[in-house]
Amino acid sequence: MIVLVWLILGVVLLAVEMRHLAFYALFGAAGAFAAAIVAAIAPTAYPAQVIVAVVVAAVGIIAARPMVSEAMHRRFEGRLGRGMHGTFVGEEVMTLDVIGDAHQVGHVQLVGERWLAVSGSGLPIPADTRVLVTAVQGTTLTVWPVDGITHPPLATFDGSVESPPPSEPPVNSPPAEPPPTRAEGDHP
Repeated sequence: MIVLVWLILGVVLLAVEMRHLAFYALFGAAGAFAAAIVAAIAPTAYPAQVIVAVVVAAVGIIAARPMVSEAMHRRFEGRLGRGMHGTFVGEEVMTLDVIGDAHQVGHVQLVGERWLAVSGSGLPIPADTRVLVTAVQGTTLTVWPVDGITHPPLATFDGSVESPPPSEPPVNSPPAEPPPTRAEGDHP
């Protein structure tokens, strides 16, 4: 019976991993499957089952997760990203739908995953717009359009502030208005 419990837990963790791809639940599932093997050999050795589950999951997360995560970055992004969560600051990503303020949360594609995002300016950002991640709060990214808007300073993981990358002027912006000319006899 306990073997079945460990197997069900492993399958549930695999389902969670398929949804999130953060590579934590994957190693939790591996730990649950290892505990199921121990349970098949010693069904009443509950402490041993739990210890095996925790050790296998911890070793997987500490030793294998960085390699799996790097392989996932390379597969979906073509390059190695800056890391997890707060270190996503400075990444350029694409919006998947309209992104607004905290009341109109949208989504961006980052590291092969769909992330919640809000506009840093509070103004709506249309779908299929290249944006810069300027902050991370929980699982929600704060983003600014790359073209046409001056970005705020980027918060870094250690709390220091980094200047944003230089932004090119918008492609279809109207030319600047020339200064007005004064007719002879006009006074400033």
